[in-house]
Amino acid sequence: MAAFKGITGLTKALASMTTSTTRISCLPAIKKNYFTYVNEPSMPIPGKEPCWLKTADEAIEQACLDSDQIVFIQGAAATPIESIRAMTDYGVRCDVRNVRLYHMHLEGPAPFAKPENAKHFRSMSLFIGGNVRGAVNEGNADCVPIYLHEIPKLFKLGYIKPNIALIHVSPPDCHGYCSLGTSVDCVRSAISNSKYIVALVNKHMPRTFGDAIVHVSHIDYAVQHDVQLPTHPAKKPSKEEEQIGKNIAENLILDGATLQLGIGSIPDAVLSNLTNHKDLGIHSEMFSDGVLQLVEKGCITNNQKTMHKGRIVGSFCIGTEKLYEFMNDNPFIEMLMVDYVNDPKIVAKQPKMTAINSCIEVDLTGQICSDSIGTRMYSGFGGQLDFISGAAMADDHCGKPIIALQSMTKKGESKILPVLKLGKFLLQSAGVVTNRAVVRYIVTEQGIASLFGKSLQQRAYELIKVAHPSHKESLEKAAFERLKVMPAP
Repeated sequence: MAAFKGITGLTKALASMTTSTTRISCLPAIKKNYFTYVNEPSMPIPGKEPCWLKTADEAIEQACLDSDQIVFIQGAAATPIESIRAMTDYGVRCDVRNVRLYHMHLEGPAPFAKPENAKHFRSMSLFIGGNVRGAVNEGNADCVPIYLHEIPKLFKLGYIKPNIALIHVSPPDCHGYCSLGTSVDCVRSAISNSKYIVALVNKHMPRTFGDAIVHVSHIDYAVQHDVQLPTHPAKKPSKEEEQIGKNIAENLILDGATLQLGIGSIPDAVLSNLTNHKDLGIHSEMFSDGVLQLVEKGCITNNQKTMHKGRIVGSFCIGTEKLYEFMNDNPFIEMLMVDYVNDPKIVAKQPKMTAINSCIEVDLTGQICSDSIGTRMYSGFGGQLDFISGAAMADDHCGKPIIALQSMTKKGESKILPVLKLGKFLLQSAGVVTNRAVVRYIVTEQGIASLFGKSLQQRAYELIKVAHPSHKESLEKAAFERLKVMPAP
């Protein structure tokens, strides 16, 4: 990617950054004026430039982080890891208390989530990642159950009013426009409604288009910080995952279909089995390296799409450097906000919409648990129901809502259960993310269960068919105890 060349005013600001005196002298540039309150991030604010600082520590200090404030943090591959470190250090050093942090999945360390920092920061995760999962389940952090497409409303309607937004952007171009790069999702809404914006400006951040474009004048404090983005190299699918991918690709995906897939071995296994398909499209909250091969082979063209024809539509992503290079300055990709991409009404308009999502477990009636193991929180609602329901109500009646999972855990336990897993004290079961009425297909390595229009008795029969053979007998017995009849087609 091209190095930051900047625009005249910004280059001068960077060149003059030598002492703390210089830093303080640039503060008048961030005074608020009429244009500041026009919250459209792509509209330049006349006469305003960011205050360029040398370090994230200086930026956090100048943004006046204080007790009882709200901070929004951009996530996924765009996680501003250095700003998080600086924020945590400042909060501990200055004994800042009760700062609430709103974010989706974050990459890298989460020092704010350490038990000893619980009095300073409280994570309010909109989608739980592995680095805060322990804190959530130990009571040192919290989570917000919410559909992904509704998260931007929290900021637009004033339910969450950030004092500071920590973001990670590409350098400004000759017109002063930065890009949110790999993570647009709810970020645009958050920064439009934040008092101060602190940005890491990174030459390695892909320059993407659509809702990713933000004028540099909206940034209050900027730090040049050139580091490689977090990566998630693809893992080789297991034998079972490969079979799941084959079951879906060969039986449920048509030529000309629009696809939504997440990240992981099962989505990659599906994509690797689509090399003979034609004119596929992508309309997905996220995508990863698995799409690249199909683009290169001409299988993904987006030619049959009726909206955003000829372009991949996404909202955030994480993958390898190859994926980030593919995204950089590529008009073939539109990165849009999740309140649009994940809106079930928009999803329903895509031709032959095929939504493929995974889960933790499913019960014999088709209830899907994706966010918890028993009562222990694991992730979040994400966009699963957004896309599953959108595909189910597809305008062309050709939508396919699919849940894919291996039939057993690594410990040999069935993922198809009589009832969803009970919590520690047997008072409550795992939560339902996707209800039994909206799921059409459950796919395991054992086959495909078709549930649409099926009774409870028929559903149990279909699901036991795709369970692991070692658990079928016990599931039949459990189904009889629950339904008072034997499962039957």
